[in-house]
Amino acid sequence: MKEVWSRLKMGSKNEPDQKYLTNWLGEQDRAIGAKENEVEDRGQTETYVDNRPIEPQGKKISRPTVLKWVIFLVFIVYILVSYSRGPILTSLGKYLVVQHSLEKADLIVCMMGNPVERGLAAADLYEEGMAPRIFVGREELPDGIEVLKQRGAHYPETRDLLIMMLQGLGVARSDCLVSDRFMGSTFEEARIIREIAQKEGYRSLIIVTSPHHSRRAWLTFKKVFEKDEMVIMMMPSQYMDFRPDNWWKKGKYVNEVIIEYQKLIYYTLKKFL
Repeated sequence: MKEVWSRLKMGSKNEPDQKYLTNWLGEQDRAIGAKENEVEDRGQTETYVDNRPIEPQGKKISRPTVLKWVIFLVFIVYILVSYSRGPILTSLGKYLVVQHSLEKADLIVCMMGNPVERGLAAADLYEEGMAPRIFVGREELPDGIEVLKQRGAHYPETRDLLIMMLQGLGVARSDCLVSDRFMGSTFEEARIIREIAQKEGYRSLIIVTSPHHSRRAWLTFKKVFEKDEMVIMMMPSQYMDFRPDNWWKKGKYVNEVIIEYQKLIYYTLKKFL
């Protein structure tokens, strides 16, 4: 450095020495710049280096992604249900219907409820000679009937109307077997018929009822007569518009099927309680 400075004092006469100084200063600047860059690089490297241990993190699923999957699954379920709805509903309807091959019996039982369509079927069996008599049950009277009688008004019972209809269809009044006891359920009706059958010595019955009610009626009669040697044959009425393959297209049959399955579930649970 002293040598360079002594040469500068000589003035412009020594141009090579000035060039030498310029080159030397340039080399010094480049060396300093290189060191500064190196320091900056090291600083940057030290700034971004994360020495913490890397831990696995669970992949988070965004809400839009979950919503897309839910919509997709709902769509698939809808397609499957739409494709198989007909067969499923038909199977539900068929399960309720129980019909047996008929043989001549001792008594035709025209069960309470829906007197027209059940009465027509019972009259047909009577005319065919499938049994010599028809049992007609007595439904419970509606509330207020006593007040109605006190006021002098007449209210025909369902039993009386059904007997009138059977007579009009060719059934003799003497062949209509009745009971004065009120029957509020299928089970009560089956118990009363059992008492009559034991008294009269009957050994075979044809049960006439609505198609959707036939399974529950069959299960009830089997339960009531389980200790007796009784042949029970079910005959669903063909005069009801209920069909297993299209019942869900009419609102009244939808209600009937729902109620029947509720009662079947209750009947099943009652056996285990």
